[in-house]
Amino acid sequence: MNDFDFRGKVILSSGAASGMGFLICKTFVEAGGSALMADVNAEALEKALAEVNAIRPGAAAGSVCDVRDYAQICAARDKAVKTFGSIDLAANFAGGSELRIFNAHGEFPDIPIEVFDWGLDVNLRAQLYMAHAVLSVMREQKSGVIVNIGSITGVEGCGSNMAYAASKSGAAFGLTKSIAKYGAKYGIRCFAVSPGPVLTRPEMANMKTLLGRAAEPKEIVDMILYVASDRGSFIDGTNILMDGGRYVM
Repeated sequence: MNDFDFRGKVILSSGAASGMGFLICKTFVEAGGSALMADVNAEALEKALAEVNAIRPGAAAGSVCDVRDYAQICAARDKAVKTFGSIDLAANFAGGSELRIFNAHGEFPDIPIEVFDWGLDVNLRAQLYMAHAVLSVMREQKSGVIVNIGSITGVEGCGSNMAYAASKSGAAFGLTKSIAKYGAKYGIRCFAVSPGPVLTRPEMANMKTLLGRAAEPKEIVDMILYVASDRGSFIDGTNILMDGGRYVM
């Protein structure tokens, strides 16, 4: 259990069948809220929904969603509103480094451009799509929070995962600031969290940080929920770098 209170609130999260996307939905429901869990993997989503609904029956609903498709994001948005009545927090957890996803090797000019197209679509375009989809709901509510997920790689740059680095930088800085500027007059906030290594995969433990460890997924999720809650209501338009001091190394 946790000490957040999200009773009467609704989260819509992409990438919600696993990793931090799943954890934030689970934690949100434990704190009294409801969750629309969106993910491209239908089988994994079904299992994740069962686990979250075991906490409180009916607290979560699912939508199979490829975030590269704007219509599917809109379908998830519409299901959230129809099922639960609002969208109070939209979280963009779908993403990934293109070379790892495609098991691609070689130098940047030698890798098929389609690999980088995927990286740009999933890590940047999808976060813009999410904002465009949910802002119409949040504007009508005159409230809401959007969290974009960046990465330390978006701050450091990367000589191989070019699309991932560019996308995460664009989402965490340009997109986040722009949404915050638009949303403020409607009571809508936007912020980004850019993690360093997180133990969603064992190999993350091998990335160096000043603190000598990778983050636990809960550390990232708890920060997001704190900022999204009333306790973080004065945080807006900024990127929170949670990298264990990696950048200052």
